[in-house]
Amino acid sequence: MDPRNVVIAGGGIGGLALALTLHQIGVGCTVLESVAEPRPLGVGINLQPNAVRELFDLGIAESELAAIGVATQEWALVGRNGREIHAEPRGRGAGYRWPQFSVHRGQLQMLLLRKVQERLGAGAVRTGARVAGYRTEADRAVALVVRRDGARDEVAGALLVGADGLHSAVRAQMHPGQAPVHWGGAILWRGTARGRPVRTGASFIGLGSSRQRLIVYPISAPDPATGLATINWIAEITVDPADGTDTGDWTRAVPAAKVLAQFGDWRFDWLDVPALIGSAAAIYEYPMIDRDPVPTWVEGRVALLGDAAHVMYPTGSNGAGQAIVDGRVLGACLIEHGVTPAALAAYDARLCGPVSALVLRNREAGPFGLLDLVERRCGGAFTHIDEVIPAAERAAFLADYRAAAGFAVERLNAAPPTIPAGARVGA
Repeated sequence: MDPRNVVIAGGGIGGLALALTLHQIGVGCTVLESVAEPRPLGVGINLQPNAVRELFDLGIAESELAAIGVATQEWALVGRNGREIHAEPRGRGAGYRWPQFSVHRGQLQMLLLRKVQERLGAGAVRTGARVAGYRTEADRAVALVVRRDGARDEVAGALLVGADGLHSAVRAQMHPGQAPVHWGGAILWRGTARGRPVRTGASFIGLGSSRQRLIVYPISAPDPATGLATINWIAEITVDPADGTDTGDWTRAVPAAKVLAQFGDWRFDWLDVPALIGSAAAIYEYPMIDRDPVPTWVEGRVALLGDAAHVMYPTGSNGAGQAIVDGRVLGACLIEHGVTPAALAAYDARLCGPVSALVLRNREAGPFGLLDLVERRCGGAFTHIDEVIPAAERAAFLADYRAAAGFAVERLNAAPPTIPAGARVGA
């Protein structure tokens, strides 16, 4: 065993970003991925400037992100009556040194996978290898692996990082008494369709009320010939959670009629919602779920990262981005403390508390909490939003969230790189 090798359970966005970070700082790693053949699954996600900065520092070119998405120009909330509640620029337009990107989740994963294979070699990611648990010894952590054919194996490293998602086996062993998956009653339907981008042409739009809303944003540039782009949409309703919970299966396909039963009359002069939903090639239903925070992400030589550590409601558009940031912070701690349990302890001390607080904050609707304020103050019906929520109050509400989520403009722009250029473990 290489005394500096790290085993990563999970080849998703967080695990692959960590693998690239380890390669950058001179630490070997092996990624164990449960699926036999990774495919570009999922729909749109947003990468805030703090995550984009880290990808740039990993050598991911802006043009490569633009090829799988769109540089977001605006974030806007619109009431059910079609009137604007709040709008603000995003990315460089908001003063950041880095853009914000709306991208296809699966295409981002495939981009990172290609980079790992190019830089670390084809054997760095072992597919068809599910980490079912672990054990720790004095000088190593051992991943207990189940192969696709049922055969069992062990892969040892100086450290083990569980980046194995919502149903993490690593987390389950580390915290055997954890609460079950938490569902607050929100049901999401997600899909993509070809359509004309609205407002700026690169706007992220939240439309509706606190209990029934639609999110719409493009994840491709418009076709020069037709003007049509790939539009990502998320339709959400909130029901009584006492009606039941779910396992978090986000790949369950449903017919458009199920969604149109809730959103069939949402037509505006600038957006035909039924046409958008009806033209989706596929629609997936899943509950908006998370897990209660745990007191630590670390047990000796084992750590959690990404959704395994902090799966959160997607209301702040920062789930995948936080997983990327996790890996970069862990890399910085390895530079400072070496490939040791002390590095994991430093990572835990730096992130577990504030990110766990963000998990709970996102349960309160994150930046979409403005819709709750509108609902409480006027029942969602207004003519002039400034009479309901003054502009200064709206701006302060969103600035407070950006600060909590780690992408306040001034603070992020002034922060030094998480990992200085050329820094390596033991250098």
